Amino acid sequence: MNTAVAQKVQVPDIAAQVTYAMRIMGVSPIPRNYELFYEAYIGSNPKLTRELAALGSKASQEELDEIGAQYFGHHHGANAIDGAHTRIVGELEGLLRLLKQEQTSLESYNKLLDETFVRITGKNATSVDIIKSVIGVLTEATGDTINQGKEMVQNVAQKSIEMDNVRKELDEYKRIANTDSLTQLSNRRAFDDKLSAIYNSTMSRNVTALILADIDHFKKINDTYGHPVGDKILASVGSLIRANVRKDILVARTGGEEFAMIVEGNTEEEAMAIAERIRVALEHTPFKNSKTGVNYGPITISLGFCMASWADGPGELYSKADIALYCAKNGGRNRTMPFEDGMKKDFTKSWLIYRK
Repeated sequence: MNTAVAQKVQVPDIAAQVTYAMRIMGVSPIPRNYELFYEAYIGSNPKLTRELAALGSKASQEELDEIGAQYFGHHHGANAIDGAHTRIVGELEGLLRLLKQEQTSLESYNKLLDETFVRITGKNATSVDIIKSVIGVLTEATGDTINQGKEMVQNVAQKSIEMDNVRKELDEYKRIANTDSLTQLSNRRAFDDKLSAIYNSTMSRNVTALILADIDHFKKINDTYGHPVGDKILASVGSLIRANVRKDILVARTGGEEFAMIVEGNTEEEAMAIAERIRVALEHTPFKNSKTGVNYGPITISLGFCMASWADGPGELYSKADIALYCAKNGGRNRTMPFEDGMKKDFTKSWLIYRK
């Protein structure tokens, strides 16, 4: 890998273009609307893009929410998430009330101990009746305190169980929100989070690679056999990629027919071997309709990768891996290429709904 100064490339400002499109359509700039336009921009679902564009410049919030509910399962869970949050707040308030009651009980018990001490050390401390009375009071108070403590432990344990159940619900909603509904891989949102975290640790950069992969001639597949077949092929390719890498490797669908892998703990040679294993496995996988006998293959994939140590940040890392992928495509497809200084690509990417 050359160490020459990397060529500067101009990466489109996705956030600005998405915001611009929303403003043109008069759409409220709230998170769930931004998500729709973001997914349309990266081209993860052409049908979603067409439906969003068909709304024109007067899209109502109700229409947008209908599309969101159709393509993003977690939109259905939005109210559930709010409900779970409310439940957590309620459980915490209940727990605080229990602790407050326990505090009051202990304060009363301590007060009783103080009063008892005064009586025992008084002038008549030798009186058998007083000592018996004090012992009786202490016994009863201690018993009440122990019983209250047991009840407190049970209540706190129950509250902990209930709060843990709510936490599990929220974890599931987060998993759904970070999952591509078609391939069941991580989606672009989860990928972006993981990508940005790479540069949090200096030590891991030398053994972290970003691999980008793109199905060859996928438009031709959709045009020839239709989008339902294309969707099945996308899902199959996603499953094949997942099956050919370690479980700890993040595999995401980042665009229409584009996938990404963040490989940690591997050298450049090992990253190349992982990419080649995926490419060869797909090249030798038949794609046939078991009922009609129609052969959709051969299906091949092009891959490009870049080591994190070859870039100064997440944006540059993605750009260089994308350049390598572009060169693999431009060089004949069905191949893997690492980034090298001197590689070039036209970074102009058309906005799918509006052009600024």
